[in-house]
Amino acid sequence: MSSKSTKRRRKVALILSGGGARGAYEVGVMSYVLDNFARVRGAVPRIDILCGTSVGAINACFLAAHLGDATTGIRRLANLWTELDLPDVLGFGLRQAVSLPRVLFGGGKAAAGVFDVTPMAKLVEREIPWRAIARTLRRGHLGALSVSATEVGSGRTVIFMQTGPDGALPTTAPPRTLIRGAHIGPLHALASAAIPILFPPVRIGRELFMDGGVRQNTPIAPALRLGATHVFAIGLSRELGPSPTPEDEKPPGAAFLLGKILNAFLLDHIQTDLEVMTRLNHIIEDAENTYGPDFLPKVNASADRRGSMPYNRIHSLVVRPSEDIGRLAAEYVRRGNIHGGPAFARRMLTLVDVGEATEADLASYLLFDGAFARRLIDLGRADAEARRHDIADFFGSADEDDAPRHAENTTWTIPPPVE
Repeated sequence: MSSKSTKRRRKVALILSGGGARGAYEVGVMSYVLDNFARVRGAVPRIDILCGTSVGAINACFLAAHLGDATTGIRRLANLWTELDLPDVLGFGLRQAVSLPRVLFGGGKAAAGVFDVTPMAKLVEREIPWRAIARTLRRGHLGALSVSATEVGSGRTVIFMQTGPDGALPTTAPPRTLIRGAHIGPLHALASAAIPILFPPVRIGRELFMDGGVRQNTPIAPALRLGATHVFAIGLSRELGPSPTPEDEKPPGAAFLLGKILNAFLLDHIQTDLEVMTRLNHIIEDAENTYGPDFLPKVNASADRRGSMPYNRIHSLVVRPSEDIGRLAAEYVRRGNIHGGPAFARRMLTLVDVGEATEADLASYLLFDGAFARRLIDLGRADAEARRHDIADFFGSADEDDAPRHAENTTWTIPPPVE
């Protein structure tokens, strides 16, 4: 079943994970792919599907609006990150300090977070040309955009999807997941990035939403439902090695433990997703070797009759930090390099409680600081360059005609939700 008539059209999905200020690392990786690598290759690699969660959703929306000229777009995004000062993103003053007990233990009229995210909301609304997303999809520069958030009331994942004129929402959804068509805007991105406790939940319609990474930090599932054949994922934590030798040290503080809890919720999903995908690839390969090349088409015909998602091999590539971003954050905070004025810096230092610890995972989520972002962008670019041969192989296997497939005046409607 290898003829062109039965072959799936190749679709490349870019998967952007969540992790607060760690998201600058994603920008570094994509800066290499869409700028440096593109120049060597002689063409910008095509991206058919963009899927983001948390800060990855904000980065994905920015890229979606600029894929008509992806190289210029990624340069603008890098500049935006490196020009940040903490007060541009987070507010923490007397009002927030007084409200801390209510945030932590409940009470009061409105759900809240430790920080005032009004500056972040204004930044996201101002810096992303939201109407350009529809234009990018209409012109065929992108096939689909998805943003994942967690519904506070039910705890289920809601995947907001916007597709091009000939695209369609998936007909099935993973367990405890709702797929909802939407014209994606600032509220969807901010809802996806609303880290519990730190940032207040965001209301869309009648429901409150929080960070999509609570249940789906690496949004590979939406990409597969949208028909991805090639998955390029960017993680925001380095691969775990052997546990360090225990030392006699003081018990960790609350901020240290909160940072580790956020890591468990928001950073550690990618390995499980990749293991499941790899296992499925091996099962397909073993079955075809045992039962012949007609095995997969027959299985998919049965799945189609049942209304289920087809089974297919997925090509994947993951780029992850070569250094511990929590350690980089601890070094940065300890040196007193934070911008935004001495008073704000002192409040931040008190809150994250770096002390003598070698890691500052909580701080790494909050350091929306231009110089720290530049450090992470440089790290992402260097890590991607170190994987340049893998990146070349990945996009080489996904090459296809890049001509636009849609007329500019095509219109489409949002289908009903899928549960």
